[in-house]
Amino acid sequence: MNSTKSDKWISELVGVFTDPIIVFPGGGWEDTLPDWLKPAITMERLLECARSSKDGQPTATDAEALAYMYPRTLEAPLGHDWTEVYIYLGKKVMQSHNPFNKEEPFPDGLARESLTTDQTRKLNELKAWIYDRRKKVRDERRRGEKQLAKAEADEHRRETAGEEMFLTLAVK
Repeated sequence: MNSTKSDKWISELVGVFTDPIIVFPGGGWEDTLPDWLKPAITMERLLECARSSKDGQPTATDAEALAYMYPRTLEAPLGHDWTEVYIYLGKKVMQSHNPFNKEEPFPDGLARESLTTDQTRKLNELKAWIYDRRKKVRDERRRGEKQLAKAEADEHRRETAGEEMFLTLAVK
């Protein structure tokens, strides 16, 4: 693994734990994600990080897409395709993480086993958009941290230079 690829992978791995959860804004529902969904997002991000390190482009996970859509569903009804996507994601994520410790955590008759080609395309576009937002926030944080570190180093150099000047004057 070359240095650039290694740095990218490390950034992705750190992002698994530190990237924000991107949710649909507005309505005040952003802070009401179910408690079980947050660790599910972390676990799926970790699996996605491992998968994408082997075969290419990382993307957001099903749990992240579900978390993004959750506050939107509480604000107003979704159209048919997005309702189907939301129900499909709900079943898939709940079955994977089984938050209620039930044999079948999703109501019978409501589940969607698959999506149409158009619905799959919409879901993949949403997941790509969510991942891009996550990465943008991560990159902005990194730039901010670098700027802060540079400012602190500059301040330290100024303080050190001032102390050296004071000591030089005191010695004379």
